[in-house]
Amino acid sequence: MPDASQEPPIAYNSPIHAWDPSDQPREKLRKHGPQVLSDAELVAILLGSGIRVEEGTLSAVDLGRSLLQTYGTLGDVAQRALKELERVRGIGPAKATKLMAAFEVGRRVESQQGGERVQVSAPADVAAVYGPLMRDLKKEIFKVVHLNTANVILNDFTISEGGLAASIVEPRAVFEQAILENAAAVICLHNHPSGNPEPSRQDIQITRQLVDAGKLMGIPVHDHLIIAGETFTSLAERGLMES
Repeated sequence: MPDASQEPPIAYNSPIHAWDPSDQPREKLRKHGPQVLSDAELVAILLGSGIRVEEGTLSAVDLGRSLLQTYGTLGDVAQRALKELERVRGIGPAKATKLMAAFEVGRRVESQQGGERVQVSAPADVAAVYGPLMRDLKKEIFKVVHLNTANVILNDFTISEGGLAASIVEPRAVFEQAILENAAAVICLHNHPSGNPEPSRQDIQITRQLVDAGKLMGIPVHDHLIIAGETFTSLAERGLMES
């Protein structure tokens, strides 16, 4: 069986359909499964086709290699904005949108692994759902997760975008939507694009303001999570929720 960690010794100067079938990424996947393909070959299948250039032909595998050489790992490529992907030679709007859609599918699959009805018993339960969706965002997003009386996630609502310093999170916006959704409790969360999971002074201040408002409204704020890359911080676990 082919080794997925090694690229086959092929001269990539002709279209993939002209290669020996045993070297074509789609045929390799059909015969051996996706695990045997290199990262560049997997990207090639998503791209679908290469391009013709003055020097000859750049296959879809060439384009996949070029993306990886430009940005690093698949994880690094997945974090790039649409315009960044389009800067790579041969990656136009159509190919870039295909890649972004595929990476978003991966995030949502990871987010939904626990099933549609997620019961929250610990901060990690919330992080498992929303971490994959928020960890690669380039700007701060503040979300409120609505829970029913059994602490099952009903839905979520985005309160602000662009950072807490630039956009103040108002209790009215948080609890207005919670009331409309008949939420019994809420959990707040936002991401730190910097990757630093430590709460800022303003994070703590806003959290305590929301906790106080929740007590008045009869809709408790159970926690406030900060998503930072692959990690997260729970302000409830840190004991930072109360004044």
